[in-house]
Amino acid sequence: MKKFAFAFLALFLPFTAQAAGGEHNPYIVDAPISLTDKAQLQRGAQLFVNYCFGCHSLKYVRYERMANDLDIPVELLAGNLMINTDKVGSPMLNGLDPAQAKKWFGAPPPDLSLEAKLRGADWVYSYLISFYEDPSRPWGVNNHVFPNVGMPHVMADMQRTLPEEEFKAKMADITAFLEYTAEPIQVTRMVVGGFVIGFLLVLLIFAWLMKREFWKDVH
Repeated sequence: MKKFAFAFLALFLPFTAQAAGGEHNPYIVDAPISLTDKAQLQRGAQLFVNYCFGCHSLKYVRYERMANDLDIPVELLAGNLMINTDKVGSPMLNGLDPAQAKKWFGAPPPDLSLEAKLRGADWVYSYLISFYEDPSRPWGVNNHVFPNVGMPHVMADMQRTLPEEEFKAKMADITAFLEYTAEPIQVTRMVVGGFVIGFLLVLLIFAWLMKREFWKDVH
């Protein structure tokens, strides 16, 4: 019975570090994202390429798969989102030299393909909206969610020029996109999982009726 319960939860609940027992951070808030909102995912892809892709690759994501999943036309993909390659089947790798990146940031920026799966969408969103000025840090900024992080606040100009809610909406778009890249089949998995559980429940009814029929003379 326990194995069945765990399997049921695995079908519907994404695994996150915080859900697995990570320490609570008061600055972490719920991420307003939806993996069924293609417009949000498309905006997130564009923002990621414009602001994040210079340092962070998505080595487990291929341009073609992303375009197909998010309903992005090939001509739009090639003209606006493809970097360092003209092959739609290529993984999303940037041209940053790891040695140079280590010199600039203290460590090479991590690949973000699975970041939302590792830390959770709420953590990613909260991190993106939690930068603040800190003159003691090398880049002049710090972060409430990830104290003393080596990353500069690349969205600082955006944050200064946009209303707070509009800025947060854009950070939610990036978060939604990273949640997609961490598990592109998540929506499909949940839909299929629902059908599987429904089938098993119906099968359970018939199994119970059969068992009652077989054992009715025993009692």
